[in-house]
Amino acid sequence: MIKNNKIFVPPPNGDSDIKELFKQIAAAGAGRPLDNDGFPAGPWTPELLSEAILHVDPNRNGVDLRTVQLWFQDNDKGISTTNIKWLARILGCDDREATNQWQVELVAAQIRLTAKRRDAKKAMNAEPSEPQDPVPDVPPDNVTPPSTAPTSIPDTDIGRPTVRHGLARKSEAIFTRGSPLDLPASVFAGATALGFLSFMVGIHDATYMRSDGLVKQVGFFWAPNWTILFMVFLPLYFAFLVELLAYWKKDGRLRLANPASRWESDEAWARNVEASSNTFWAVFLICVLVAGIVQWIGVSLIPLIKGSGSYAIDWGKLTLARPEVISVPTTLFFTGLAYLYMCFSFYIFFAGLILLYTLVQDLWRTAQAAKANPGTEHEFAKASLRVMSGVFRCTILGIIVAICMKAQSAYLASNGQNIVTWLVDDGFTLFSNDEDIGRTFTYRMPTHYSSLLIAISTCVVFGYAALRLGATFKSHLQMWKRSAIVGFLLVAYLVIDAFSGFSLLLGIAAVLAVYGLIDPELRAWRPTTVKDQPNVL
Repeated sequence: MIKNNKIFVPPPNGDSDIKELFKQIAAAGAGRPLDNDGFPAGPWTPELLSEAILHVDPNRNGVDLRTVQLWFQDNDKGISTTNIKWLARILGCDDREATNQWQVELVAAQIRLTAKRRDAKKAMNAEPSEPQDPVPDVPPDNVTPPSTAPTSIPDTDIGRPTVRHGLARKSEAIFTRGSPLDLPASVFAGATALGFLSFMVGIHDATYMRSDGLVKQVGFFWAPNWTILFMVFLPLYFAFLVELLAYWKKDGRLRLANPASRWESDEAWARNVEASSNTFWAVFLICVLVAGIVQWIGVSLIPLIKGSGSYAIDWGKLTLARPEVISVPTTLFFTGLAYLYMCFSFYIFFAGLILLYTLVQDLWRTAQAAKANPGTEHEFAKASLRVMSGVFRCTILGIIVAICMKAQSAYLASNGQNIVTWLVDDGFTLFSNDEDIGRTFTYRMPTHYSSLLIAISTCVVFGYAALRLGATFKSHLQMWKRSAIVGFLLVAYLVIDAFSGFSLLLGIAAVLAVYGLIDPELRAWRPTTVKDQPNVL
């Protein structure tokens, strides 16, 4: 039967497994074009079939010749789900209905092969008197097992999960497993729960009179480092990071690395993550033990037990000034939950920075190894543009997190009645001689130090990405713009409470941050001439 000037063989709808069915269609030359005389061109060979699949979509890498050769061999290897789609395109002769019929038939044949191998394995296991090597399930068509391996290689395109071990891989799984909304929604839900709990205990909107007679707002809802930080900025940070990691693992890395299978690509990425295991453990211990437990003991537990301290009164120490509002046991319970939530959230934040660094390093190394392959320059440029946009967004949000923390800490020592009026009044000091809003009380401010660590760590990752990937951009002006915005945000952070009028710089920084988040490419060069085609292995 001829269809679109090609030999079309209808799906047999029989009981053959995929190895038997493939032998039939290969011998018949199903899907091959007719020769110049209008006669069948002959059976398929591995080279001809591999080239034909490559021409189905010229902008993809096709199927490796070694993989196609495994289809022709008498072995236990089936054909992966992704490659079945391309084989069905060949057998369907560019006809949608015929392609769909062949895809259904091939998938059914693959299932029959898997069932046959499993039945054989069960039969052999049922005969203990004759021990033999186990018959494996259908391994992937595009992975050659090592000579020392007694069993088969796991599935590839179907996505058999890799066994995760250690803190590094478990931390990476938080970002890459499940729905992209899981992590941002979990952080948002935790902050929401703390907000409801503060409302129930009565510290959501609370004031106290300082010793100089100033009535100061210290309610939980008025603390940006506990409200908009965890309800807006951190969820956005995690959302951008999850999206970037998903792009790199499922698309970007496969285009550049061109591995034998997606499974091999995931394993290579997992090894890169595991290489930073000590860094993950160091960050975990610092965030949980130091920033969480030790800081809670020093900032909340000891002052509440002693009844005084050298820290500013906030919602966590309101009972020292107004014991009728909240009791000491309730405060200890609430602050304990809050600090526990905070320390784990910031561990995930720093783990995200480690993964960003690993991603940039992996991209750079993969691109260096793929330089010998033609056409990788465009792929590297597209991947670099995508990754730098994600790093830029995460950097902006990281500095904003640090700004929220330092601004709240500086407000507690200022003469502002609440943080909003404090910032507004500071802006107007440039147009008046009133400087009464400056700090008149001196307190210990551990948040200044922790926020500085966040700002510096975030900028270091951005700087590393700019050095590794910045040279790939055709328009270096784009990188200079991004660097200027990051630099301005860092300056705005550093000058908080340093002089009167600093809030104007914060306002400009907020505008630049919103602009960078909305348009991270800053209207610079975009590789629009290269269509972003899906790369299916």
